[in-house]
Amino acid sequence: MTGHRSGFACFVGRPNAGKSTLTNALVGTKVAITSSKPQTTRHAIRGIVHREDAQLVLIDTPGLHRPRTLLGERLNDIVHTTWSEVDVVGFCVPANEKIGPGDKFIAAELQKIAKRTPVIGIVTKTDLVQPQQVAEQLLALQQVMEFAELVPVSAVDGFQVGTLADLLVQRLPEGPQLYPGGELTDEPEQTLVAELIREAALEGVRDELPHSIAVTVEEMLPREGRDDLVDVHAFLYVERPSQKGIILGHKGERLREVGATARKNIEALLGSKVYLDLHIKVAKEWQRDPRQLRRLGF
Repeated sequence: MTGHRSGFACFVGRPNAGKSTLTNALVGTKVAITSSKPQTTRHAIRGIVHREDAQLVLIDTPGLHRPRTLLGERLNDIVHTTWSEVDVVGFCVPANEKIGPGDKFIAAELQKIAKRTPVIGIVTKTDLVQPQQVAEQLLALQQVMEFAELVPVSAVDGFQVGTLADLLVQRLPEGPQLYPGGELTDEPEQTLVAELIREAALEGVRDELPHSIAVTVEEMLPREGRDDLVDVHAFLYVERPSQKGIILGHKGERLREVGATARKNIEALLGSKVYLDLHIKVAKEWQRDPRQLRRLGF
């Protein structure tokens, strides 16, 4: 196909800058989990945007931060590895928060690759502020580093999402499709299912819990003799017995809510009825233990 472009882009930014929501808006469906809690994303999730003229593969990376645990260090490693492999990087800064030391830290890291990889400055969440504030944030972002382009967007109301897609596509090399048409992510279904369970568990828990939750799907099989039902057996890991109590809630009520929310989202993903068997396990200080990190997929 002449003129057809294909390649990889990734969004970076500090935690909770709107990267996952933007990835989902561009792909047109949910491939990355979102939460108001920072550091929700733990894997580099690929979402695939299919267009007549291009195939854009978006890699949603964890938020870059100054790490305090071995898990934090490993998440940062994922980000740096991803940067070295993509054709274009989008640096996300929310419109409703002042540019701070975290953003400047990331910009300093991006300067190192900006000579060979174009970096686009993106002001996200423009739906939360007045136009005047968006303009001020664009000016402030311009002072942080030299960008190939600057663009304000809102993943929530779709403002300039198409424009951003065009800017990213322009910077991809010419080439054929990398994935078959219709594929929206190359993540294994089991990974996506585990992420949906973790997303449901993150909603509403107290602030100290987000980093302590990990999920593994032990088994995912169609129910014998039924083609409309999938059995999912999963473990939700926390670091301390007291956290187990928080997730369980009064008489197990909270865990039932988590299960119900997760099941609904998994059914939408798999297009099938789901029986979700969910248990909580305590894995002491897993974020700091290399052996446990490996077992949990990090």
